[in-house]
Amino acid sequence: MRHIEILAYPDVQLLDVSGPLQVFASANDFKIQAGEPAAYEVMVVAALPRIRTSAGLVLETAALARELEIDTLIVPGGWGVNAACEDPELVQWIIGRSRDATRTASVCSGAMLLATGGLLDGRRAVTHWGRCAEFARRFPKVRLEPDPIFIRDGNVWTSAGVTAGIDLALSFVEADLGRRMALAVARQLVVFLKRPGGQAQFSQTLKLQEGDERFDRLHGWILDNLDGDLSLAQLADRANMSPRSFSRHYREATGRTPARAIEEIRIEAARRMLERGLAVNQTARRCGFGSEETMRRGFLRVLGTNPRDYRERF
Repeated sequence: MRHIEILAYPDVQLLDVSGPLQVFASANDFKIQAGEPAAYEVMVVAALPRIRTSAGLVLETAALARELEIDTLIVPGGWGVNAACEDPELVQWIIGRSRDATRTASVCSGAMLLATGGLLDGRRAVTHWGRCAEFARRFPKVRLEPDPIFIRDGNVWTSAGVTAGIDLALSFVEADLGRRMALAVARQLVVFLKRPGGQAQFSQTLKLQEGDERFDRLHGWILDNLDGDLSLAQLADRANMSPRSFSRHYREATGRTPARAIEEIRIEAARRMLERGLAVNQTARRCGFGSEETMRRGFLRVLGTNPRDYRERF
């Protein structure tokens, strides 16, 4: 049985704690239902017996200790992380417990606690996209990558915001108990897709929605018609504008040309299909690239890799 400890502290992000916790609990449920012993012993630990999360829910916790053998230490983030970084006793406990653990992981801004203890110096790491600028300024020795959902560097994992902790925990279950178990847990939790760590933190379509809401419905239509006519004239007609007016207003709203936005949306859709195992030629056709070569050039330009290598990796 693998012993896992999830750290808590005042104003910790609730889902950073409960998301991974539920993944491991669900894996235990499946093992027990199969007549097998549970795979994980999970404890939420803290310096205080009761911790109030930033959501207002109070957690009852076990004491910080180092007597038990530990497989995995998980350090969540939250609004209280900056104050936690100023607690030298807590930081020293994290350093010591990380040395005891087979693997150490952070969720969201919990990476700041690992970085404060020097555990990320010289390593690749990720944190919530909204804290990247602050993180880079405070921890210049860390090789911060703002885009991935989670990153492994040696025996240290870091993950992006909130729900990425679920993706990270699912990757641990897959490593420990196999892909079938990880997929069973993902289905049980109604997770839409068991995302690989290299996937972007948030979708290109969501980025586009940060602009003028006039084009939200158009983006939905584009997603449903990737293999159809997405010419400037067709898009302008859908938006009830002239092509010239549409191009100007769209760029003002999204910061990119319609052609660039369509390429990004197609590449994001292609990534999802390749991650599910669809063949490269089928993916190129369904996403409207016209040819594998066109898709390959787009992948190289946007992602720095080709579709076949991407499919093999993820």
